[in-house]
Amino acid sequence: MPAAIEMIGIDKRFGAVHANRNVDLTVAKGSIHGIVGENGAGKSTLMSILFGFYEADAGEIRINGKPVSIRSPADAIEAGIGMVHQHFMLVEPFTVLENVVLGAEDGPLIGPVLAHARSELARLARDYELQVDPDAVVGTLPVGLQQRVEILKALFRGAETLILDEPTGVLTPPEADHLFRILAQLKQQGKTVILITHKLREIMAITDTVSIMRRGEMVATKKTAETNPAELAELMVGRRVLLRVEKGPAKPAEIILEIEHLTVRDEKGVARVDDVSFVVRSGEIVGIAGVSGNGQSELLEAIAGIRKPAEGRILVEGRSLDEHCDPRHSRMIGLAHVPEDRQRRGLVASFEAAESAILGWHYEPSLGRGWLLDREAVVDRCRSEMAGFDIRPQNPHLRTAKFSGGNQQKIILAREIERDPKLLIVGQPTRGVDIGAIEFIHRRLIELRDMGKAILLISVELDEIRSLSDRILVMCQGRIVGERTSEASEGELGLMMAGIEREAA
Repeated sequence: MPAAIEMIGIDKRFGAVHANRNVDLTVAKGSIHGIVGENGAGKSTLMSILFGFYEADAGEIRINGKPVSIRSPADAIEAGIGMVHQHFMLVEPFTVLENVVLGAEDGPLIGPVLAHARSELARLARDYELQVDPDAVVGTLPVGLQQRVEILKALFRGAETLILDEPTGVLTPPEADHLFRILAQLKQQGKTVILITHKLREIMAITDTVSIMRRGEMVATKKTAETNPAELAELMVGRRVLLRVEKGPAKPAEIILEIEHLTVRDEKGVARVDDVSFVVRSGEIVGIAGVSGNGQSELLEAIAGIRKPAEGRILVEGRSLDEHCDPRHSRMIGLAHVPEDRQRRGLVASFEAAESAILGWHYEPSLGRGWLLDREAVVDRCRSEMAGFDIRPQNPHLRTAKFSGGNQQKIILAREIERDPKLLIVGQPTRGVDIGAIEFIHRRLIELRDMGKAILLISVELDEIRSLSDRILVMCQGRIVGERTSEASEGELGLMMAGIEREAA
């Protein structure tokens, strides 16, 4: 049987950046094929060539053994290829049904197309466990359901090969488990899946074959059953990688952050954070575990000064933030913030990297006077941070949108950490970040802790919470339902995240 996909001698340059270097890839029909590599290794570029976003400078693509010319996404769709991007390509004010047919209307009359799409969505839901309300407005759906809409779009257009780029980067563990069931179902139905991910545990759990890229080259392809996470990590990075966090005992000292009976309400008046109290001391990392949507985001935003609390107090070194509710004031007294959503809260995609690297700190005297920035100082600052945090490519003038997700995350981390904060609040520090960068970020957070900084960490990755935290607070339905040490098992924390301990009490 011919391979579903063959890419032969693919080469692609973007100016001085050699993104793909003579890459060969073969994907068997009816398989789940993983592609791993560091941020900037060329994975997304290779898949963008396959889906027609870019044209290769050299090389050949074959589908089912036949050479094809793919010069646009329309060509890829015609060839039976669909792609679900890391950042969804959906129109949020439109309904699910409208998003699915968008671009596939096939005529001036929309009524028959919508009727056909509605019946087809019902069939796809039955066949692949992809239940979504077709009349729901996409902007009101959680990210897990939005991802299902993207998969439905591809299947509605007849995709036989489905490319998923970092599909679990925005999903909770239960949503990720459901996605894997969907992928297994697609495989059983004869579909081919190409999975780009940084998470080696996911590669080991769901794929049949895995290809490893490094610095634009394909360095190995292995049967998943014949490899292991340590070998994959070494192939990705080119050196041995620690898959665990090495740290000594914490030495907590004075209280830096104090939260007293904090309540935060949403736009509808619903308490998202409900009477929460805790402290974070210098020299410790306090992690907050919980299923996404249980108040962690609102808590983080309230502490950062983005969202005004309804009740309670937030104190940094005994000084109240309540009257200001202003991110600039928070920064001035020593608080730094790495937001959960780097695209919406942390960066401006159209800015140069040097400009994104000073967001929120642009008023510093070293960067200019008043409204006038010292352009040379801004670029020099960015170039120094790029070197210190191994941000690739090291080009301060490149638009922020052109960096991979992991390198965008490093731009934010460098910006906040290099300001020498007393308190660092971090949301999802390694979301969509490769294994080498994860090791780097974890090491920097431990170094900050050992320097006597106070760190509040929020992550949906239980392994990350357990590895980094000295104390773990568990949130469920807006409340702190318990506190544990890093020795707590994943099962125990999972039960608490589901609210079972509170209900039993």
